[in-house]
Amino acid sequence: MNGYGLTVKEGSGGKRIEVRCEHQNGLIYVVPGEASWVCSEELRHVHALAGFFKQLASLNDPNIREAMQRWGLYYRERPLSGGDEHS
Repeated sequence: MNGYGLTVKEGSGGKRIEVRCEHQNGLIYVVPGEASWVCSEELRHVHALAGFFKQLASLNDPNIREAMQRWGLYYRERPLSGGDEHS
């Protein structure tokens, strides 16, 4: 999966998400974890990132909120089934 500077690569036991632009370059490693076992192996990386951002945002820590705002990152949980999947 490649596009918009994101590349997901499968490895033994997990996935690597390459995040790259001309100013930043890094890897996010996603491996099975305590809270990610419920999702299929092929979507575990999505489950882990959504769950992480959900938990991070719910901490209501001013330092986290400031860092997320600095980078223009916001997380909004959406319903799991039906309807408007792209809003």
